[in-house]
Amino acid sequence: MTRADFLVVGGGIAGLSAAASLVRHGKVIVLEAEDAPGYHSSGRSVSFSHYGIGNAAVRGMTAWSRPFFERQPEGFSDAPVSRPMQTLYMGDLDELPALQALYGEMSRFTDAVEWIDAERLRALCPAVRTGPGGAERAILDPTGIKLDADALLQGYARALKAGGGELLTRRRVEHVEPGWTVRTDTGERFTAPVLVNAAGAWADRVAAMAGVAPLGLQPKRRTIIVVDPPAGAHVEEWPFVHAIAGDFYMLPEAGQLLVSPADEVDDEPSDAAPEDYDVALAADRLERYTTLSVRRIAHRWAGLRSFVADRTPTAGFDDAAPGFFWLVGQGGYGLQTAPAMAAIVEALAAGGAWPEGLAALGVTAGTVDPERLRRGGSSQSRAT
Repeated sequence: MTRADFLVVGGGIAGLSAAASLVRHGKVIVLEAEDAPGYHSSGRSVSFSHYGIGNAAVRGMTAWSRPFFERQPEGFSDAPVSRPMQTLYMGDLDELPALQALYGEMSRFTDAVEWIDAERLRALCPAVRTGPGGAERAILDPTGIKLDADALLQGYARALKAGGGELLTRRRVEHVEPGWTVRTDTGERFTAPVLVNAAGAWADRVAAMAGVAPLGLQPKRRTIIVVDPPAGAHVEEWPFVHAIAGDFYMLPEAGQLLVSPADEVDDEPSDAAPEDYDVALAADRLERYTTLSVRRIAHRWAGLRSFVADRTPTAGFDDAAPGFFWLVGQGGYGLQTAPAMAAIVEALAAGGAWPEGLAALGVTAGTVDPERLRRGGSSQSRAT
């Protein structure tokens, strides 16, 4: 039997970042089912930080987390974990009300966002279809940050190890006993007074093993394809482009274009794989929103993004199961909110102070409390 002060189930960005903070308060062991951390969600994300997605709580966590990405802690990573990249949302005149609403929400957190017209939009991304039948207005946020998911995962793993903690891969949880004792498929047993359930899409299943009522977590599959840009196009200068309709985005990466129909298909916890329909949908949306033609799909993949009912990242002890700590529902925001969520977990699970400045951004313990979901409440307004 291996003993710890905190057992973390799940080695994605949520579990690893939390573990790297908790290691300051005791022995931490992270149990990850796969060969490497972040296999199912964190490692399949487009890895971006901006204010165009999520509800007010997500934007508040995003704002709080930005200094970490802009000035990563000394020794955290040998490589930069981020780089600047502009992001924009575009729409036609009928979609102007939706653009105006998003502009107002983003402006709460940055005064850098600006309106641009079709001419400026074409200058930033020549491939975008503009004018009648295309985009006519857009919101530009020059403060977007492209994140390096692998560098972040490895950096948190390094911090965990430096603090005396352990990341154990290929340890799939098979049984959980109150107290808390966990048995893995390797036959090993681990015990700790605090069990952090950061199992992503599998979190409700882990809870069921522990005899804890589920939170109603819903995994949703998202598909991404990689296509070649036109010959001679300097796509590295293009911004991260979104349709305000929420059905398309395009991101330049390593000389190619990552394209998604921004789909959210209900799925079961699994090793998600792209389906032919969703791949075709991504290609169709690219040709609808841009002047590009898909001649070859260089790569395709799918990942799971898991949400609770109000789409607010969730952290806190379960009222009916002492020592059982929920860390779930990061959806597509896990990377950009990781520093804030790690600080929240440290405060709630280890009895530390609430992160300074976070309440002023609209995020309190009640905002993320898992019990709000059982009461049928919602901590924030609708997600965008």
